[in-house]
Amino acid sequence: MAISTLEMRVLEENSEYLGVSKLVLMENAGRRVSEFCAKILGSRKANILVVAGPGNNGGDGFVAARYLAQSYKVRVFLLAKPSEIRTPEAKKNWEILEKMRLTVETHYGYDFQKLREMIKYSDLIIDAIFGTGLKGVVREPYKTAIEYLNSSGKTIVAVDVPSGLNPDTGEVHGVAVKASYTVTFHCVKKGLETGRNHTGKIEVVDIGIPREAELVAGPGDVVAVVKPRSAYSKKGDFGRVLVIGGSEEYSGAPALAALSAMRTGADIVVVAAPLSVADIVRSFSPTIIVKKLSSANLAEKDVETLLALSERADSIILGPGLGLSEETRNAVISYLSKIDKPLVIDADALKMVAEKIDLLRDKSAVLTPHAGEFKILFGVDVPRSLRERMEIVRDKAAESGTVILLKGHEDIISDGRRVKVNYTGNPGMTVGGTGDVLTGVLATFLAWSCDPFFSASAAAYINGLAGDLAVKDLGFHITALDVVDRIPQALRNFDTGFKP
Repeated sequence: MAISTLEMRVLEENSEYLGVSKLVLMENAGRRVSEFCAKILGSRKANILVVAGPGNNGGDGFVAARYLAQSYKVRVFLLAKPSEIRTPEAKKNWEILEKMRLTVETHYGYDFQKLREMIKYSDLIIDAIFGTGLKGVVREPYKTAIEYLNSSGKTIVAVDVPSGLNPDTGEVHGVAVKASYTVTFHCVKKGLETGRNHTGKIEVVDIGIPREAELVAGPGDVVAVVKPRSAYSKKGDFGRVLVIGGSEEYSGAPALAALSAMRTGADIVVVAAPLSVADIVRSFSPTIIVKKLSSANLAEKDVETLLALSERADSIILGPGLGLSEETRNAVISYLSKIDKPLVIDADALKMVAEKIDLLRDKSAVLTPHAGEFKILFGVDVPRSLRERMEIVRDKAAESGTVILLKGHEDIISDGRRVKVNYTGNPGMTVGGTGDVLTGVLATFLAWSCDPFFSASAAAYINGLAGDLAVKDLGFHITALDVVDRIPQALRNFDTGFKP
């Protein structure tokens, strides 16, 4: 099975979350590349050249050079200054090579005459210029270096992906290495299958990513959906979330969903609330925009208003505090039959769609039931066994064509193909409203990424982490608002892009 670069990055981040660091993964990757090269060369004397870039792909090449230096003459040419090496893992491995003066010859910079000379006297070249992180057309000095490699006639072993080849599509970014072999990590990348004229023979190697990294919801899932901030960002760039909720009896649920969406980072949150509770929802915060609907409860005559509000929304929350009146049920079904936007279906709306779940098929919809709501939706009890729960959630997600986030002691998330378990959270979160907080976090991630599976996985992780931070501070004496207040702390390590 081929995977995308995004899926691979999620695995790497979640591996570190499980205790297998990126430094360990780099060590394993470089060692496996060195073993493959040694298998090709055998016991004969050979000159090996590693041509490296300043990223983690270069770091893999540095590790390979260290291992290969035990049996072969190894030289490394870094197409950058050492100060430009981008990651601490790659920098550490470059510093090791600089101390190995007697066994590894290192060069850096942009002396192409020296590079051409080193290529000429090499028997095997390791391409460690770019990995899966390349964006845009290959520029100098990398373009010239790749052209030198391609015209060399030498055996070339590409590290993970031939440099310049798009690992997701197989397209060439202007120029790409034509490798004799590609040693790729963990799993074949999608672009390698379509870029065979550049990959040569593909060798898939294990670098120690634990199987659990595919099954756990963790920081990698958050990285997959968090949107980097530019200094030139403007209002609306980070999502417009519409919350449809509230009724004569319930006003807090839609407010909590809205507040958590804003704390997560949504730019604009609009709550469409019935006449009976609109002013109460507005009173929670001046940052929430509230649109009054026509009646005490959501009614069919409000559907056109909801559709108009939905046009500008990037994601929609449907359900918190809606109540179960017949007029509201009819309005919900009518609305869902006409809307085609990323949706989070929660609380009372889950009960209303139980007999009309086909309305959600292929709509980027995430269902967030607890065990009781799951039974209403699918007519089955949730098993106590974790493995059985994972299986039944995956089965029902596949049947319904939705993503399901089953809330519980361990949250289970599935899109019908993949399945994940979230372990953050604690018994203090049984307090009312924490599910509404989860919904707001999820809707923001969905607005940013349009990826319901990773958004649901990331939201479960962050919501639980915020709850853990609340309990750490206050013990088991928290409210849902305490969880809302700790969302920024839970997300702080994931802030990317512009730094003031």
